[in-house]
Amino acid sequence: MTNRRVVFHSVALATFLISSVIVPELAFAQATDPFSTGAQSLVTSLTTLLTPVAIVLVMALGVTAAAGQISWGWPIGVLVGIGVIFAAPSVVTWAKGLFGV
Repeated sequence: MTNRRVVFHSVALATFLISSVIVPELAFAQATDPFSTGAQSLVTSLTTLLTPVAIVLVMALGVTAAAGQISWGWPIGVLVGIGVIFAAPSVVTWAKGLFGV
């Protein structure tokens, strides 16, 4: 029974060494995370769809504030929010580079 165990461990070790030395790219076969790819695709799609909506919203709020129907705080808040939302991918990239991730 111990001989079988020794043979099994030897074969397992040899298989691991061969696969890690001869074919190292198999160890890094999934270097890109599928979640990251999907999240990036979602961000790109939403940015494409929401850009015209944001432009129309800023124009409507500007006209409404200029007519005196609402305070100027709303359009300024919307502009800051739009800036934060659309700048988020570049801020995340900058933070990843800052922390070496």
